[in-house]
Amino acid sequence: MRKRLAGLLVALTTCMGVRAQSPQTYTSADILLGLQKMKVLGSVLYVAAHPDDENTRLLAYLAKERKLRTGYLSLTRGDGGQNLIGDEQGVSLGLIRTQELLAARRIDGAEQFFSRAYDFGFSKSTEEALSVWDKEKILGDVVWVIRKFRPDVIITRFPPDSRAGHGHHSASAVLANEAFRAAADPKRFPKQLKYVKPWQAKRILWNTFNFGGGMNTQSDDQYKIDVGVYNPLLGKGYGEVAAESRSQHKSQGFGVPRQRGALYEFFAHTDGEKIQSDLLDGVNTSWSRVGQKDIEAKIDRVISDYSPLQPSASVPALLELLNLVDQKVEDTYWKEQKARELREMIKACAGIYFEAVANQQVAVTGDSLQVTFNFVSRSAVPVSDVRISYADTSLTIARSAQFNQLVSTSVKQLVTDNFITDQPYWLREQMLTGSFNVNSQLMIGYAENPGNKVKLTYKLDNTTFTEEYPLRYKYTDPVKGEIYQPVFTVPPVVIGSQPGVVLNNLVPAHKQMVQLTYKSYAQRDTTSGSFRFELSNGKNLKEKRIPFELPLVKNTMQSIMLPFDSLVDGQKPEIVYPWIELPGKGKPVAYNNAMKLIQYDHIPTVHYFFPNTIKVVNEEIRVAGKKIGYIPGSGDGVGDALKQMGYTVTTLDDAALGSMDLSQFDAIITGVRAYNIKESLNNYYDKLMRYIADGGNLIVQYNTSNQIGPVKAKIGPYPFNISRTRITDEKAEVKVSNPDHPLMNFPNKIGPKDFENWIQERSIYHASGWDSHYETIFSMGDPAEKEDAGSLIMAKYGKGYFVYTGLVFFRQLPAGVPGAYRLLANIIALNQKKPF
Repeated sequence: MRKRLAGLLVALTTCMGVRAQSPQTYTSADILLGLQKMKVLGSVLYVAAHPDDENTRLLAYLAKERKLRTGYLSLTRGDGGQNLIGDEQGVSLGLIRTQELLAARRIDGAEQFFSRAYDFGFSKSTEEALSVWDKEKILGDVVWVIRKFRPDVIITRFPPDSRAGHGHHSASAVLANEAFRAAADPKRFPKQLKYVKPWQAKRILWNTFNFGGGMNTQSDDQYKIDVGVYNPLLGKGYGEVAAESRSQHKSQGFGVPRQRGALYEFFAHTDGEKIQSDLLDGVNTSWSRVGQKDIEAKIDRVISDYSPLQPSASVPALLELLNLVDQKVEDTYWKEQKARELREMIKACAGIYFEAVANQQVAVTGDSLQVTFNFVSRSAVPVSDVRISYADTSLTIARSAQFNQLVSTSVKQLVTDNFITDQPYWLREQMLTGSFNVNSQLMIGYAENPGNKVKLTYKLDNTTFTEEYPLRYKYTDPVKGEIYQPVFTVPPVVIGSQPGVVLNNLVPAHKQMVQLTYKSYAQRDTTSGSFRFELSNGKNLKEKRIPFELPLVKNTMQSIMLPFDSLVDGQKPEIVYPWIELPGKGKPVAYNNAMKLIQYDHIPTVHYFFPNTIKVVNEEIRVAGKKIGYIPGSGDGVGDALKQMGYTVTTLDDAALGSMDLSQFDAIITGVRAYNIKESLNNYYDKLMRYIADGGNLIVQYNTSNQIGPVKAKIGPYPFNISRTRITDEKAEVKVSNPDHPLMNFPNKIGPKDFENWIQERSIYHASGWDSHYETIFSMGDPAEKEDAGSLIMAKYGKGYFVYTGLVFFRQLPAGVPGAYRLLANIIALNQKKPF
């Protein structure tokens, strides 16, 4: 991030509700499972490339049936994937998928880790993935997680070759296999040894798969285990638990049915000691591993004496066990791990509940925040000296807690944190093309920002417990009930700007407006200030100031519309940085950074900050036609880009498609995956075909062809299929079969320059097996692959045109790629009168 930026902008996504993130509680069955887990000193680390790559039924089986410490290392956060629930892309999507993974782990019982690798989109080779990521950097991250987690067994989801089906997949296996040996070598990544020790896992295995469609890598000579067993304490088998876990990956459309009965997982040996009869052959998972057989015997007695109707009766024995672990276990890794598990079980048995809740979700730097601490002990176990530490506040809230009596105390606390404190740690520094920059070694691997802000201390009998809790915002929704959300820090004022891309050379001219949105989170006496615009052409920086005298009303979003011409005065900047300046003590205080909130029902609210910029496209973009009907798909920014181009855009939902006269539209465009998610489009197939025949222009953006998103409606006037062909190299050469075609010449003359500076990829889900009525214009291919012409097919039908295209306009237009705007304008103009 630019260090001189001091403020922020708010860009709210469409809100789909708020998911309650209630503090964790334990049933008697949960406690018994936890006590059983106390007996096992073993660990397994699963490694793959993306969120949703993990085998959730295997993770659930290992964590809840075998009672092993189980982790999933996803090399990326899934930033380059596709989004079925909204229009977030890039790091925004990565934040969503991170939280989906955490939601999955809360169900299947595994822990979650990440490397610094960035998901730059589909990759067709291991070599490309490792090159873009910087192999040594990400290998170091995998080694770091192994050394910290100390797995006895490592399992990869994919093989290190083309059978993995994705360069990221195969690269994850390559890195895991190299890290298996490198983690044990003190000469590799020696700087890590300041914090961790070398670690050699017993073996590394590949969890082979049968994905259907000829993708079967399982064989009878491989080791296999039944992970579909039923656990009566859960009331479910692991095929059921796995379905609940995997269905958290909602942005990828991975809702799956529950499976019941025997379910086998197969494993191929990769390195280390071979399996003889069990996944953990040669690994001592009992307490004799740390020379403490007597502790295991005591755990057995606790389990046999455990009363599900009175868990608190187990507290004295568990406290004795905790004392033994603290005093006798010398292995610091297992001492810390088992002491942590024991303390959690003791707290659960004693019925201890604590929460720290704020009266608002945002903490404003320099302002105060009201925080309420709620504590209750719901058993007869004596609890005393209950103390709270938060920021610079320390207080005793109960000398002696009374049975089942809620103790509640509120304080007002000055907010001194800077907003960057709550920035996701991997987004605090300027990222590279293929990876995030994280300066602190100790932060690497975490799923989200580590550490909690509120410390609770109390005594159970004579044993002191110290625990950390997050500060949450709690409120009551009249429909959803009690809701918990994260609390995050913001500066006193935020400012936003829309659109993110301005077209500065449209023909015919279309007035470009910039909307500045600003909000004061703190009470301010001043009503005067100025908007400052920094105009950068890559070499020079000029400024434009617009004074204002407007009341800044606390907690109220306000906005102003400004003609873009009035900001640039005829100049042609490449980037504009909008600021808001307000009087300060001695000199003005300026705010510029952006803050984006992402809100969906299935995850907590997430946010991040980024520099507030407006990209300016100065290349000429000619437009023909005026009115466009847009059929929304699963989320993209193409509709907004069309408005910037000067088109009048009408959203066509089912009601509009059924009732409106479509002949008024120069073109109708479907959003990405519209035919995947809208079976109702079948009802309007004939009407859309008549629209084309009468002179219209139907443009269909890509749809997927897989088990996640089958096409649910007829699409074109003539048959064609949708393949999985994609061109992942955004610099791939684009060859034109007919340079004289109107698509290449009206209203813009399209040339090689228009395919420069594309991002992430060229096209996805190409057409295939098309009818002879269709013609193609482009052919392109990834390195060492055969060229494909299915990125755009078109057909004349009656008086009009039909186009299917996999070209990724949904990525290029929000990124301000000039050639993408020019090419889309030409596709829209296919049925327009031409001057030749």
